[in-house]
Amino acid sequence: MFGDLFEEDYSSVSNNQYGKGKKLKNKALEPPAPREFTNLSGIRNQGGTCYLNSLLQTLHFTPEFREALFSLGPEELGFLEDKDKPDAKVRIIPLQLQRLFAQLLLLDQEAASTVELTNSFGWTSDEEMRQHDVQELNRILFSALETSLVGTSGHDLINRLYHGTIVNQVVCNECKNISEKQEDFLDLTVAVKNVSGLEDALWNMYVEEEVFDYDNLYHCGTCDRLVKAAKSAKLRKLPPFLTVSLLRFNFDFVKCERYKETSSYTFPLRINLKPFCEQSELDDLEYIYDLFSVIIHKGGCYGGHYHVYIKDVDHLGNWQFKQEERKPDVNLKTLQNEEEIDDPLVILQAVILQEENNLISVDQLGQKLLKKMGISWNKKYRKYHGPLRKFLQLHSQMFLLSSDGSTVSLLKKDPVQSKSDFQSTDQQSFHSLALEAPGLSDSTACSHWFDINDSKVQPIQEKDIEQQFQGKESAYMLFYRKSQLQRPPEALANPRYRVPCHLLKEMDAANIELKVKRAECDSANNDFELHLHLGPHYRFFNGALHPVTSQAESVWDLTFDKRKTLGDLRQSIFQLLEFWEGDMVLSVAKHVPAGLHIYQTLDGDELSLCEIDIADGEDIFVWNGMEVGGVQIETGIDCEPLLLNILHLESSGEGKKRGRLIESPHVFPANAEVGTVFTAAAIPAGIILVNSAGSADEESWTAVPEEDMKKTFREQGLRNGSSILVQPPNSEDRSVLPKEGKWMNGMNEIDWIQVKNLCQLESEEKQVKISATVHTVVFDIRIKAIKELKLMKELGDAWHLRKMDWCYEAGEPLCGEDATLQELRICSGDTLLLIEGKLPLPGFLKVPIWWYRPRGHSGHWESQDQPCTSSQGNGWRAASTQGAPGHVPAEVSLVYLGDLDISEDAALVDLKSQARALTPSSELAVPAPALLRAWTVESRRPGRLLRTDRQRLKEYKLGRRPEICLEPLQEEEQLGPQDVLLRTQMRIPEERAYAPAVDLVWDTSRGWTTGSLRQRVADFYSLPVEKIEIAKYFPEKFEWLPISSWNQQITKRKKKKKQDTLQGAPYYLKDGDTIGVKNLLVDDSDDFSTARDDAEKEKQELLPRGKRDSQEVLCAQNSDVSSAGTPARPRGPEASLSIHVGSFR
Repeated sequence: MFGDLFEEDYSSVSNNQYGKGKKLKNKALEPPAPREFTNLSGIRNQGGTCYLNSLLQTLHFTPEFREALFSLGPEELGFLEDKDKPDAKVRIIPLQLQRLFAQLLLLDQEAASTVELTNSFGWTSDEEMRQHDVQELNRILFSALETSLVGTSGHDLINRLYHGTIVNQVVCNECKNISEKQEDFLDLTVAVKNVSGLEDALWNMYVEEEVFDYDNLYHCGTCDRLVKAAKSAKLRKLPPFLTVSLLRFNFDFVKCERYKETSSYTFPLRINLKPFCEQSELDDLEYIYDLFSVIIHKGGCYGGHYHVYIKDVDHLGNWQFKQEERKPDVNLKTLQNEEEIDDPLVILQAVILQEENNLISVDQLGQKLLKKMGISWNKKYRKYHGPLRKFLQLHSQMFLLSSDGSTVSLLKKDPVQSKSDFQSTDQQSFHSLALEAPGLSDSTACSHWFDINDSKVQPIQEKDIEQQFQGKESAYMLFYRKSQLQRPPEALANPRYRVPCHLLKEMDAANIELKVKRAECDSANNDFELHLHLGPHYRFFNGALHPVTSQAESVWDLTFDKRKTLGDLRQSIFQLLEFWEGDMVLSVAKHVPAGLHIYQTLDGDELSLCEIDIADGEDIFVWNGMEVGGVQIETGIDCEPLLLNILHLESSGEGKKRGRLIESPHVFPANAEVGTVFTAAAIPAGIILVNSAGSADEESWTAVPEEDMKKTFREQGLRNGSSILVQPPNSEDRSVLPKEGKWMNGMNEIDWIQVKNLCQLESEEKQVKISATVHTVVFDIRIKAIKELKLMKELGDAWHLRKMDWCYEAGEPLCGEDATLQELRICSGDTLLLIEGKLPLPGFLKVPIWWYRPRGHSGHWESQDQPCTSSQGNGWRAASTQGAPGHVPAEVSLVYLGDLDISEDAALVDLKSQARALTPSSELAVPAPALLRAWTVESRRPGRLLRTDRQRLKEYKLGRRPEICLEPLQEEEQLGPQDVLLRTQMRIPEERAYAPAVDLVWDTSRGWTTGSLRQRVADFYSLPVEKIEIAKYFPEKFEWLPISSWNQQITKRKKKKKQDTLQGAPYYLKDGDTIGVKNLLVDDSDDFSTARDDAEKEKQELLPRGKRDSQEVLCAQNSDVSSAGTPARPRGPEASLSIHVGSFR
């Protein structure tokens, strides 16, 4: 439909009219960047999918898993093109995984996208922006794959690679009968708290026995009585790939809050699992496992970021370090620019290494830490790591404390290999066995490890894994592979190994397309446009250069690569201008009001155009460097031509003065003397007055002293457009300045004003331009706008003008209609808005009044009739605010009564009295103003309660355009400053509904605490406080949030001095809120919601979402959020993770 509207024009030269027909550069999405020096591809973060990216990279670098998935062809999985066909059974998840793995292997891009994969999961944009647990994802993804591969040759893929079994045994001490139970596992979950490392955790789980004796006896089925017994567990079957999940998140039952375990937790690069297995007669090599992936979590228990350390088994990446990244020694200054400053082990090691013999007293260590970092140990680390001396004691594998604990030094051994001593000799023999790998001592000597952090891939050393033993950034999942799993030689450094042919073709075609797009994008980004001004087609006239004929013949547009040199540009111009003879000089020129001026001559043919700062759209003057049309040309900013306005009184032939002021433009070089004005004006001598500000005020004119006549125009501060008045010598008549100066400046300062029509009346025009000067008044602008907008029938005070604010909305009104545009600081081109309604007088408010009646509300003044509309001339407008709890709960109904013009100094009771006169029928009449309750209106809903009748309106700070709603009462009320008005509703048992709302006044003078509110509600309904439950209703979400002492205890902060308040998160309690009350004596259900809440929530979920094509752009903008340090946001409710899979059984 649009043809080639967005196609690039690759023609190099055009002779179009200068300034017209300029080519628009296409700003389409650039192709993805190619792979970096590691030659490995990352995965783009969709906003909160770092946990998914880390797990996918681990599976991708598990060659056996990747190749088993590749072995499933389209005949078993189907074709992605058929996924929308009703009868086709396409297994979308494994197909998208195949495609993603092929992209990670073969596609030349910095990072792959997971949008198509998450679409196959059935995830929405909300899921992609929400963080989840990677351990949970691992189990759910494996389950989804098993379901997707049912009925194919890969139905046992997960079990074949990851399935193992554990046998739990109980041995009777009397009859030696063994009772056993077998359990399957896909991953082992091990404890972190109070455990020094992975080996200790496995020892506790699979070596130590639990003894049943004394008060804890075991019932033996064979003996048929309670006996002493021993319970133990062993690994019966080991999978080829062992996944270990670390339990770093725990719950503190004292503080009632979750926390992350950040203590040191070591794990070996190679582990021998023989001591933990039931059968030990196999060869030792069967039990040796090598670490190949570590998923790392950085942050706390409510949020953070995942990345992964991965061992490149097939050597697919380029494991080389950039020269500048190699650090021979640990340096604290370099650490301050990195995230390592959060690791106290690295910081302390860096400080001690700077000491002689690596020995320092503990007190000096703390002082040097404060001096180097600017913060003490107690402020930065004590909260999570304890006192400094205790921390050093706990990390004896790295630090050696003296016997009295006064000095500390560094140990020479590697912290990965240093293990804590065990109490038993069995544990000591286990550690030596676990760390020694017979026959495989050098298999990991050349391991290639990479840190894959979403899109970024960086090589790392094996020793860098030690940094993930502890701290806020620490290991969270470990992946081991059997050391006997050897890769075939043809798979090494061969990313095409066992990739299906159809994916190879797809990736090859995609790489060709990417190459073409990058070439096009590179050309578009590096080509810029130059405007060549040809010297032979110009002449020097009136102080500047001007075209001899037309602009089209004098200016040529040239598109050129900015990476090329100035010599290349000169050679290209020589080839284009066949008529050129002699030397060619290229100079930078610019347009000034006087014409074209040459500023700088370009030198250095070996320099690129980028290096000599040539900009896109630059004007280049092509000439011989000396003269143009036989006239010598001065260049540079010093002699820049200035266009000045010269004013002088007209004189007769005899030199007698006439009264008329003559204005004429003249061009002067900026370095010319001010005295040359006399020559230009043909006046032998006189007085020169300068008005560089261009103002019409007489005081802005300044006389130039005689001694300053030899100063240059630039030294006098004159610029283009400045005015100079020349008077005859000894002239005392200064009356011409305020008279004629006003006329002159009025024409120059303001040209036009734009007025937009925001009236509700129909008009043929939506906006008009109105000519104006600085002295045009607001009244004239308004009348002209009404006429030109063709609203003549309504001419008068029905409308007013407002300024447009920075949000392009109606802003400050223009109250004084006799004020000039200059007084209001309105400039040429500004936009004013024409709005319906007469402006109130200064000091007055125009207040729309609404009638507010909660339906079925108890405790209010009632009438026999319930009118909703009226046929009165003012035309009522009813607005029912959605979102109230149903059935009977207070549903908001607002009826518009009219507008009030009232003084800001009037009291609230005066507003109520005047509002009573607006009621058009007796049904809404109330006996006295004291029986009216006043609220502000916010979003078509009562907002702030206005309490004191005698308080003046301006003291309420209602703003410029307030709206008030009035609620009728049965009796007068006197609310104190500490009283809070709430709508309470008793829940009807077994009906999921509420009784009519009743007003409750709660005295908060003793604090906004949960206990105080619960006691007040219990007293109001004459119920024991322990037999009620209360909840606040959030109408915009259709949700109830229970208010209980338990909630307050959970959300309590550690700062004991700050008492919890219901005014803050998550309740934000205020006047008018709805409180649901449940009587536990007759209703013990946990649910506060109603059937209407469920229906409204379903409507919200069915609202149309944005196009899926825009997801990737949105997620790319937010991909740095999870990894960058951002201020903490309020925590939302945790949502479960799920993957939707079709049925293939």
